[in-house]
Amino acid sequence: MGPEIVVPLGAFACAIILAIGVPLARAYSRRMDAESKNPRLPTEVTDRLERMEQALDSVAIEIERISEGQRFTTKLLSEGRGGDARQIQSSSATPDRTT
Repeated sequence: MGPEIVVPLGAFACAIILAIGVPLARAYSRRMDAESKNPRLPTEVTDRLERMEQALDSVAIEIERISEGQRFTTKLLSEGRGGDARQIQSSSATPDRTT
């Protein structure tokens, strides 16, 4: 095979490789770019994150219960003090008629 045959065959082979290879390379690079934007987490990490989320939810519920108890206790204490103050005022307002 002389250079008059090898050069045109090389040119056709190069054209065919470029026609097929460039779109394949672009598709591969786009797929890699899409995967880097949405990374996949291992299942162990996903499971651990779910357990952490459930634990945080239960802690939030418990804190809400504690705050409800605090509000209730504060309400009872404020009503108790208001009742004591009313009793003191009513007893001092009425004079003692034992004379």
